[in-house]
Amino acid sequence: MTIYVCIKHVPDSAATITITEKNRIEEKITFLINPYDEHALTEAARIRQDDADTEVVAVCLGKPAAEATLRSAMAMGADRSILIETDRNHDSIFTARALAAAIRQDGRPWIVFTGKESIDSEGMQTHFRLAANLGMPAATNIIEVQAAADAVQVACERDPGTVDRTRMTPPCVLGVGKGLNTPKYPTFPDIMKARKKEVRRIGLDALNIDPPAAAMALEALAPAEERRTPKELTGSASQIAARIVDILKNEAKVI
Repeated sequence: MTIYVCIKHVPDSAATITITEKNRIEEKITFLINPYDEHALTEAARIRQDDADTEVVAVCLGKPAAEATLRSAMAMGADRSILIETDRNHDSIFTARALAAAIRQDGRPWIVFTGKESIDSEGMQTHFRLAANLGMPAATNIIEVQAAADAVQVACERDPGTVDRTRMTPPCVLGVGKGLNTPKYPTFPDIMKARKKEVRRIGLDALNIDPPAAAMALEALAPAEERRTPKELTGSASQIAARIVDILKNEAKVI
């Protein structure tokens, strides 16, 4: 059985992002695996441990530089990878079509894992669109997976403290959340072994993707601005504590 893990090549959130045009960033910065996808990779590798016949394949739509991210994915446990090469960024509509086409061309999936979102666009749409293109059921924000050949049972977190449990018939698409596991990061031997693993490169033309009727375009980017208004709390310790509780409850609404 084959598990596909869809990977996104994203800017490191710790990098200094520079906007070069109204809707582009300077790409001479560190890129890495989308953090949610690390949880997907870790879960796929865990499932494979229980079934020696299972293969884990990482799939990415990206520019040639995304090969480095796929090498990282293989160091984390993927057996091989597929890079759908493109020269520009695509919306979730086209991305889902490209990923679906590459997966169909490569083989028959048992489970398709993705992160529930990416840290750059945060659209949370690709895994749903991918499932629609593949004709599969989908679930999102997965925090628990029990996989068998004929059934996949998942727990999905809707709100803090609210969990839905669903039984799905594979093949299926699972968008995982950070509550699923703790990513297993590669050791030096893992990294060295990943250099010898296969990265299959596919051009978009080879996939014969029908142009979608709809599309989304990124019109403009702007740096995030933090607007904070400091407040000095005065009074006795008990008065200050009471005021802090009131702020957290009625203003911040976190308790």
